[in-house]
Amino acid sequence: MVWPYAIKGKKRKTREEKYDREEDEEVEVEEKESAKRGSIEKPQGEAPDEEEEEDESGAHELVGIPIAPSDQNTKKAGVIFVLEKASLEVAKVGKSFQLLNSDDHANFLRKNKKNPADYRPDIAHQALLAILDSPVNKAGRLQAVYVKTEKGVLFEVKPHVRIPRTYKRFSGIILQLLQQHKITAVGKRENLLRLIKNPATQYFPVNSRKIGFSYSSEKLVKMSKYVDAVGDDVNLVFVVGAMAHGKIETEYVDDFIAISGYPLSAAMCIARITEALAEKWNIL
Repeated sequence: MVWPYAIKGKKRKTREEKYDREEDEEVEVEEKESAKRGSIEKPQGEAPDEEEEEDESGAHELVGIPIAPSDQNTKKAGVIFVLEKASLEVAKVGKSFQLLNSDDHANFLRKNKKNPADYRPDIAHQALLAILDSPVNKAGRLQAVYVKTEKGVLFEVKPHVRIPRTYKRFSGIILQLLQQHKITAVGKRENLLRLIKNPATQYFPVNSRKIGFSYSSEKLVKMSKYVDAVGDDVNLVFVVGAMAHGKIETEYVDDFIAISGYPLSAAMCIARITEALAEKWNIL
């Protein structure tokens, strides 16, 4: 009587093992396919076509940048920030690709006859944190953020992105962005950061005023009074330089102003802008 039951149990166990093997084989195939997709690198500085973006169902995902959307109100005028001449350049150092910076790659840059002082990606990092952490963004009045690198690569940063606080993680994200053209939210299909086509002006609202900032400008203004003079139905586009030194030269800027008698960092300049906007729009 025991022997038939043993046969049944053995058959059941064999059937379960068969299912487990089939599942393991499917997982291995999926991992190989995903690894194959992730190993494909695209040339830096080329924005993807719209068709390519739609066909790519397995978008590159990044853990650590969750979506925290704010309440957007499209009826009200908003603000757009453009970071010009950001020092974000990728190069192969040793056996791996890295985002160049003056601290870690000084010898490499000197060997290639480049000035290490010009490679400051931390400026763009600090500027993005100042924009995205501002009460203006949390109140839903930030429409978009665009970053244009020194090499002319343009990418968009969504207002509800949580940029990593540490430079090391930020560097890894920018490296992945420039190689794979987009960073996708975990578990979502939304692109949090993505390369787009030049020029940036094609993404601005029709009723917008584009303002550039330069310490060398002869027009020294108080930021709060300047934004108060602008109508409530006008969208403001602020163009700030994200480089260590020099002046932004853009043809699309309507007005060049200085907001201090002293040179300011990009993060400090943005802080003054957002503070003036918060006062104008009664954002506490």
